[in-house]
Amino acid sequence: MTGPLVPFREIVLKVHSRCDLACDHCYIYEHADQSWRTRPKAISDEAISWTALRLAEHAKSHALPSVSVILHGGEPLLAGPARLRRVCEELTRALDPVAALDLRIHTNGLQLSRSYLDLFSEFNVRVGISLDGDKAANDRHRRFADGRTSHPLVLRAVDLLRQDRYRHLYLGLLCTIDVANDPIAVYDALTELEPPRIDFLLPHSTWDDPPARPDGSPTAYADWILAIFDRWNQQGRNVPVRLFESVLSTLSGGPSLTESLGLAPTDLVVVETDGTLEQVDSLKSAYEGAAATGFDVFTHPFDAVAAHPGVRARQLGLAGVSATCRQCPVVRSCGGGLYTHRYSSRNDFDNTSVYCTDLEALIRGIEQRTAASTVSLAVTDPGVLMAEHQDLTRMLLADVHAELDGRGGEAWDEAWELASALEGRSDALDAVYGHPYTYTWLQACLAALRDGLPEAPALALRLPAYLAAAVVRGGLDIPVRVPYESGTLRLPTLRLPTLGELRLDGPDRRGKAEVRPAGNGLLVRVDGREPRHVDTTEESADWRPVRTLAAEGPPALRLDDLDPYRDCFGVPVGERLGSREAALWGERLAEAWALLRRAAPEQATDAADCLTTLTPLAAGEPTARLHGFGALGIALPATPGELAPALLRGFRRARLHALLDVTDLYAQDGSWRHPAPWQDEPVVVSELLAGAYERVGLAAFEPDLAEEAKRALETLGRAAELTVGGQRLLDELWKEAGRG
Repeated sequence: MTGPLVPFREIVLKVHSRCDLACDHCYIYEHADQSWRTRPKAISDEAISWTALRLAEHAKSHALPSVSVILHGGEPLLAGPARLRRVCEELTRALDPVAALDLRIHTNGLQLSRSYLDLFSEFNVRVGISLDGDKAANDRHRRFADGRTSHPLVLRAVDLLRQDRYRHLYLGLLCTIDVANDPIAVYDALTELEPPRIDFLLPHSTWDDPPARPDGSPTAYADWILAIFDRWNQQGRNVPVRLFESVLSTLSGGPSLTESLGLAPTDLVVVETDGTLEQVDSLKSAYEGAAATGFDVFTHPFDAVAAHPGVRARQLGLAGVSATCRQCPVVRSCGGGLYTHRYSSRNDFDNTSVYCTDLEALIRGIEQRTAASTVSLAVTDPGVLMAEHQDLTRMLLADVHAELDGRGGEAWDEAWELASALEGRSDALDAVYGHPYTYTWLQACLAALRDGLPEAPALALRLPAYLAAAVVRGGLDIPVRVPYESGTLRLPTLRLPTLGELRLDGPDRRGKAEVRPAGNGLLVRVDGREPRHVDTTEESADWRPVRTLAAEGPPALRLDDLDPYRDCFGVPVGERLGSREAALWGERLAEAWALLRRAAPEQATDAADCLTTLTPLAAGEPTARLHGFGALGIALPATPGELAPALLRGFRRARLHALLDVTDLYAQDGSWRHPAPWQDEPVVVSELLAGAYERVGLAAFEPDLAEEAKRALETLGRAAELTVGGQRLLDELWKEAGRG
């Protein structure tokens, strides 16, 4: 097995190996592995000391910022306050110089008292309690050996934790699922106790010892959990439920939040009361010795366990699940299920989960219930996409301000103060944030600042030019001091009035010009001289405006051949166009747009609503799109018939790129490769989606692309990488592909 070792960030420390309950669903005492019988009841001083030493050594070696230690059993409280104090002291002393220590204890709560809680408060040991719901549900399995109920004692323990004095130690409740119980009664009983978190756990089972299914339903556990999900959702999700949060996270492209789901590598090791080092405890449900590693804390570092084949097998992600799982669309969320639940004596762990049908039904059920509320409206509404991209640009400016951290001096403070004032006075800044190359400038600023480049503050101090453009556009009578150099005052191009480039007279090559709006243009004052009026609607020897291509039919697009940040397409941009060249662009665009409206009227309308800026390229097609939504870079084709599909192709690519900027459409790109109808070699999901998205649109001009697009969409429907947002986009593409 290849790849670097995954360090352990979570340690389960068995401080006592016996229990004061006789739960009939316990994986330690009732399942295949009975090694507890030969282990000491309580952990020894020597084992405690060596565990602390090994953990500190491991944390230091891997530069871990923090580690979690879960005090476990059996029933850990049976170790007694003195032994638990020794554990807390040794771990704290060893870890204090190395890493933050997160101490927890998982208990049935029967022995919990104020003396224990005072000890836990001293060392900030948070307490999780096992409780299966109301009295009827809890009594089904969690009883004393003589059959007595444990429920009142558990409630007493929870009541102690809920007191103001100890509330900060209340970690949450752990509930093992039994489908014979009423799910709503179970959930309501748990939430009445105001837990900070609830963990619902599937009972440990294997293919040799499958879970009980009283009604024979292959989705009995999913149905039970989904009933609780509906209750949780209807009540406003007022208590975190790890299982639900994990599924929602992975559906949206995020990580799994629990070991029992997802493809994240395991980072947990168990230390038994005799100091032996074992794999995850649940493996005791598989067979005798399944969790054993042959290592112990006295003679082996934790790295030895991390390199153990059994541990590495649970760190392989997609490669570690069965072939069936690797082809399943929900594997990114379920991860093949808990490793233990895959076991069979016939195929070892190379199987799907014994809860496979439940996990798929659960994930699909949550997806269906939440898609409408969790998917960004930007996926289906171009107007929302424009607004979200504008907000993204606004956040980039805030990031630049934070990264500067005072390095911009008084000039930046003055500009930032004006920007803040403009936010409250008008919507003038919206046009600045919506300008595609503002996004490019801010990305360049952030990169320069984070790389520590000396020119970074000066790059950021172009902000006054953007503010001046906003003031002029909004007709706000506010003077703005704008730096200029090399005799040229550059202002960003905006929708209307169109701005551009002004050549300044005078001996100074560098300085600041005061800019303010005036009539159909602006007033510019340099070095205290008389202000100069510039008519921004007319080109002159000193003023070069950004032209607008406007004709009957196409939208009014800025023909931007001036903006210093327009060179963001991965291929060379053209120089400033002459008047005849600009006129040719206008004529050809008008003819091409007429073709576009006839061939793809709905797409033409969307493009007209979204596109603002067209930048001439010297040659070639864009290979990068480091700009905000609304810009296209195109080398002028020879005919309108070539320009029309080029505009549509550029728009489709720009829109998909903008979507990926504001929402996750897929996750783990590159983990799988898929057949692509347009080439021999398989591609990653990002390429398949991009190709399908483009072909669905271009089929209006090239009908042969329609079949390729539909085959790609069918493949995407089986892809595990798509998030709930990606699935929604896929639905939209199918609707679009069905038109015409």
